[in-house]
Order: sequence, then structure tokens, then C-alpha cells
Amino acid sequence: MFKTYFKLAYRNVIRDKAYSIINISGLAIGLASSILILLWVQNELSYDKFHKNAGQIYRISGDFGDYKAAVNAEAMPAGLKAQIPVVENTVRFSKISTVLFEAGKRKFEEKRVFYADPSFMDVFSFPLVQGDRATALKQENGVLITQEMAAKYFGNQNPIGKILRKDNREYVMVTGVLANVPANSDLQFDFILPMVILQKTDKYPDNNKWEDFNFYTYIQLAQSFDPSTANLSRLVKQMTQLFQSHSSMEVVFQLQPLTKIHLAPARLGDFPGHGNAQYVNIFFIVAILILIVACINFMNLATARSARRAKEIGLRKVAGAMRGQLILQFLSEAVFISFLSLFLTLAVVWLFLPAFNEIADRKLSIPYSDVRFWLSLLGIALLAGLVSGSYPALFLSGFNPVKVLKGNVRSMGSNLLFRNALVVIQFTTSIILLIGTAVIYNQLKFIKDRNPGFEKANLLYMPTKGELWNKQQTLKNELKQNPLTSDFAITSDLPTNLLSGNGSANWEGKDPNLQIVYQLMDVNEDFIDVFKLKLVNGRSFSRSFPADSNNFMVNEKMLSIMGLNAATAVGKAFEFTGYKGTIIGVVKDFNFKPVQQAIEPLILRYNKDGGFLVVRTLPGKTDATIQALSKISQQLNPAYPFKFDFIDQDMANLYKGEQNMGNIFNLFALLGIFISCLGLYGLSAFMAEQRTKEIGVRKVLGASVLNLVYLLSSGITRLILVAIVISIPLSYYAVNSWLAGFAYHINVGWVVYFTASLAALGIAWLTVSYESIKAAIVNPIKSLRAE
Repeated sequence: MFKTYFKLAYRNVIRDKAYSIINISGLAIGLASSILILLWVQNELSYDKFHKNAGQIYRISGDFGDYKAAVNAEAMPAGLKAQIPVVENTVRFSKISTVLFEAGKRKFEEKRVFYADPSFMDVFSFPLVQGDRATALKQENGVLITQEMAAKYFGNQNPIGKILRKDNREYVMVTGVLANVPANSDLQFDFILPMVILQKTDKYPDNNKWEDFNFYTYIQLAQSFDPSTANLSRLVKQMTQLFQSHSSMEVVFQLQPLTKIHLAPARLGDFPGHGNAQYVNIFFIVAILILIVACINFMNLATARSARRAKEIGLRKVAGAMRGQLILQFLSEAVFISFLSLFLTLAVVWLFLPAFNEIADRKLSIPYSDVRFWLSLLGIALLAGLVSGSYPALFLSGFNPVKVLKGNVRSMGSNLLFRNALVVIQFTTSIILLIGTAVIYNQLKFIKDRNPGFEKANLLYMPTKGELWNKQQTLKNELKQNPLTSDFAITSDLPTNLLSGNGSANWEGKDPNLQIVYQLMDVNEDFIDVFKLKLVNGRSFSRSFPADSNNFMVNEKMLSIMGLNAATAVGKAFEFTGYKGTIIGVVKDFNFKPVQQAIEPLILRYNKDGGFLVVRTLPGKTDATIQALSKISQQLNPAYPFKFDFIDQDMANLYKGEQNMGNIFNLFALLGIFISCLGLYGLSAFMAEQRTKEIGVRKVLGASVLNLVYLLSSGITRLILVAIVISIPLSYYAVNSWLAGFAYHINVGWVVYFTASLAALGIAWLTVSYESIKAAIVNPIKSLRAE
């Protein structure tokens, strides 16, 4: 029986090639779009699940009031393991470091270097392809490298036992080679060095390790531990009690499951490449909507073709076919077309996956060996076929054979309300996608064009590593002598994504219960001028005032925390990180973090330790300035390669996730609208086919082509207007929920909604006009020949 049904389905596909091509391609585009999005969603949800003990690993993070950090106290891991039995193991990571490595003539500055405890190899399951897992990180002068780095430094040689020179000083030996880190790992590194190396170079060996929040801490809990909310809360309480026995700091600790860190709200100091759960939800919904739109398109096209098959159905019923058999036949046809679409879908996904990876900045691949993936695809194709074929099957099988054979197809109970509802759903989805596309584009443009409070263009920087800071006076003299480099400042950090902070600030009248972490930048005398910041009151650091080495500048937000105003703040005594001085200037608020975050209190301290040399280049002289800096760097710091970058490029990179999200959304919004147009084309063909004789009569009675086009398109126009009414409040809620994630964002005015609605109407009219005009210009003799 099924063999017969599929044979009939094949014949129908071959008989009406144009219909079949539109139907199969529309469904294939919908399936391909959904699969690409779902591959991306699955990748985002898969982060860190490959570790053997992923379910037992948690990261400890701390909240300091509104300051939510990803780091933990240096001494806590050892205390937890010693006093809380359920904590089986702990491991600390340093913040990510930039280190110069040298092997023979190969010398590179590596930006993905961590220091970690030896327990790193026990807690995490990163495969070790060479070396002894038990001892690889226990050797004090050892280093773990990835396979990529092994090939980079040693080619085809065995890297175990090979020596790397670190920062032109000490030497380290390769004790293990790790497999390249999977793309779906929140920890991305190329080198792992023993924590003991970092501890030996600790600048502050006598400070309280319970108050040194500069490390990431992961704990592995016992297999027997039940990770219920109550048990986790009890464990956090024990951690807090342990901490309070060693420190008076007010910290609210959090336990973050390893597999949920990537999509959890970003914390200060989180690793680069952090995900966004909101985007995952948005794209999952978009994938479902596109699939629904594709199925609706299938239904409308199948219904549009119903008049051509009406007599076939009537004859089958007269010959004894039951309605159930007809339903099964049409569902079989739909499933057959769905599986044909699936084959085309796989080709489309394979062909466009590299381009999609480029847009999404991912390394997605088709999991050919994953049985669940193929079963899921078959399930999606079967479901799409059954859903998209259900209405045509029920509609066509319900034809009355007597009326059909008399030629009265129009009155066959075609469920007009249901079919119109499908069109409304399609265009509601399309309008929401259009509005979303416009809002994302405008928000990204706002971010790009927004003035952060300083002039970000033409700011070139390089790190003051190696001998540069040891020769700082010579460096400054060389820079001042060249007009290309004379406009420079030296800062501890860059005002792009500032991470340095401390809570130990004191002033007269401070609330003793105030627990805030204050952002910190060390700057020199030229910082205000080079960055073109505005002083609200007071002055900048000056070479004329030697005492400025202990003085401070603050921003307006800091003054609001202190309960002061700019006029009275200058000259106030202020203490920070053990330094006592006065406030000499108030800087107008400027952004030093992404615009998702509100401006925080900032303290500017005199720079004594270097960091970054920032040069404001002259217009049109950027290349010449780079060459001048390169020459100075090679003269004063020949052991280090010259590295430079631009402030505005760094700021643009902060919004790479949003940019990728916008690109993906725009792509699939266009595809969703295209599929909707195919469905609308199907409906217009259906309407024109049903009203062929009516059109012929109207033409005989003198109706013009314009009158007939209006007649055929007015019904569609009403449906689009209903879709507009439904979509505007839904899109208003959706876009404002997304914009709420930005501390600074655009205001979406009525123009966006009006333009998207007008665009939807225009697209609908263009789509319908072809079939409408074609029907209107047909010779009425052909339409009325059978009468």
C-alpha cells in the first residue's frame, strides 16, 4: 500500500515540476536554516560537557555589592579542601597572561597563558597526548603546551624535554603535550605553567591571601554529593563561614556549575568568548519560527494546487476510496516531499556551513558519526511532512465527489479562516523579524558611533614590557623628540574593558557599611590630554607637583558614591590601597567598560609601574607613527617583538558577539521573509485559480486590469494589516527585552514599526501582483469556454 502511495507521490512530483521545485526548495531552505541555527544552539549548550567529571565541577565566584566578579580568594581552595569533606579537589587559575616564549630562532608573544595548580590534570579531562598525567604539572620549571604550539615551536620533533625561554629570563621544560583545546571549552589556552612560578614572583608576599581576589577557583565535589539547591546553599554557607574566620570583607559567594558558566550572566574578569543565554533562546525561537513558516508555505502551496486534483479525488471516492485512505495518501506525499527536501537540505547545509561559521565566528561541523543527529534529522523531516501535509490531507480528502465532478470546486468547504490564519502567522513572524533586524542594526550602529567620553580614534598603543619600563626616561625622551610620537600617555590599563579594582577606599564621612569595589587606573600627567577627557573641576597630575604621586583623581560617579559634588571634592583627604593623599581633580564620566554595563566609580592614581604606552597619532600619519614606535622599541627593547594595536579596534572587538548575533539574525530574517513570500505566492495562485471564471465574467462586463488586481490583492492586504496589529506589541516586548541588557541603548520610535509594516505590505503586494496580473490579463474566452 505504502509503495503505491509513494509511487503516486513520485508521479505527482514529476508531473508538476514548477510546483514541486517551489515546494521542495521552500521546505529545504526552512529546514536548512533551522538546522544551521540548531547546530549553533547545540554548540552553545555543549560548553565544557566533555569533561569526565563535568557534573561535579563548580567555579567559586564572589559578589561585592553590585560588583560581581569571577574570581575568588587565593587561600580559600586549600581551606575548603582541608575543612569541608565534600570538596574532593580544587584547582586555581591565574588570570590570563601574555608571555614571550623562545625556542631557537622561533620567538612569539603568546596571549593565552595560564598558571595553574598541579591538580588541574585531575579536575579537568583535557586529553594529554604526550607526557605523564600524574607528574606533568608538578615539575616547578615545567610547562604544558598544546599540539598546535608543539608544531609551532618544534615542528615534527618530539617536544617532551625541550626547553623554552620565558620572557628572556628563566627557562622552562616541556613536560606534557595536551590535545588542542576544544572550541566549546570556556577555558581557552595554549600554555599551562605551574602556579609555583607565579608565587615565586609575587610582588606582595606578605599580603593577606584571604583578601587577594586575583585567582579563578574550581572545586570538584564528591560523586555522592546531591547538587540540590538546598545542599548547594548549605555548602555556600560553609564557605562563607570559613572565609569570615579569616577576613572581615563582606563577600557573597556563588557556586557556578562548570557546564553553565558559558551562558551565565557575564562577571567581571570572565574569560573572553563568553556566551549569552538570551541569544540562545532568541535563535532557538527563530529556528522554530522559520520551520513553522516553511510548513505553512507547504500547506498553502498544496492547497493552491487542490483544484487541479479535485476530479482525481472525486473519481477515487466514486471508485470506493475511503477518506482515511486519501488522508494517508496525501500525508505520504507530504512526507515524501519532506524527505526529498531533507536531501536537498543536507546539501545546502554542507555547502553553506563554512560561510555560516564565518558569520557566526564558530567552528561548527556536521556530526556525521552521531547517530542521534541523524535520527533527529529524520524526526524533524517526518514531523515537518506530517505537520505541513495535515491540513491539505484533511481539506482535500473532504471534497464531495458529486460536487467535484460537477466542477464546483470553490464550495468544497475550504477552511478559509484556517488558511487566512496561516498567512497571518507567517507575516506576523516576518514583521517581527524585520523589526528585530532594524533594531539590532541601529543598536550596533549606536555602539559603533557612540562617544565613550573620550576620543577613541587615532589612539595607538603598545605594552611597556621587557626593558622599556626599565629605560622609561630614555623612552620618554625618544618619544618627545619625534613629532609623530610626542603626544603620548602611559597607563596601567586600557579604558576598554577595565578589570582592575579594589574596595579599600576611605574618606571622611564614609559609611562604614559601604561595600563597593572601586575601579582603578594608574595614569600619568598626559592621560587627560591624550584621551581628550574633560575635567569637571580641579586639575590633572602635573610634573610641577611631586606630591601628586600620592594624590588622586576621581570620576563623577565616584563623587556620587562619596556624597560630594565637584566643587567641594577637590582638596578632600582620600586614602586608597594604603596611599594617603588628596583629590586633585574630577573627571567627567567616561565609559571604560562595554556599554552593557553602567559607568562605575573610578579612581585615577599616579602611574609608577608602566603598563601601556598610548600615542595619539596625527591624521594621516598612522603608518609613519607605527614605524617610529617600531624603531624605538627595537632600539630599547630588542629582546621583545614589537606589538601594537588600536583602542577603537579593541572597543569594536568587545561587541563581536553582538555583531555576530546581528549578522545571523539578519540572514535568517531574510530567509524567513523569502519563505513567507513563497507561501503568499501559493495563496495568491490558489485565489486566482478559484476565481478564474469570476474574473472572466468581470472582464466581459468591463472591469479593468487594475480593478481585478485590487480585487485579488485586497483580501491579502487585510490579512497583512491583521499581522501588523499582532506583531507590533510582540516585537515591542521582544526588542525592549533585548535592549534592557545594555546600560546605554537606542530608543525604538514608531518609525521602525511603521517602516517594517510598510515593507511587509510592499513585499506582500509585489508577491501577489504577479499571479493577480497574470489572472487579470487572461482572455475571458478561455476562462468561460466551459460555461
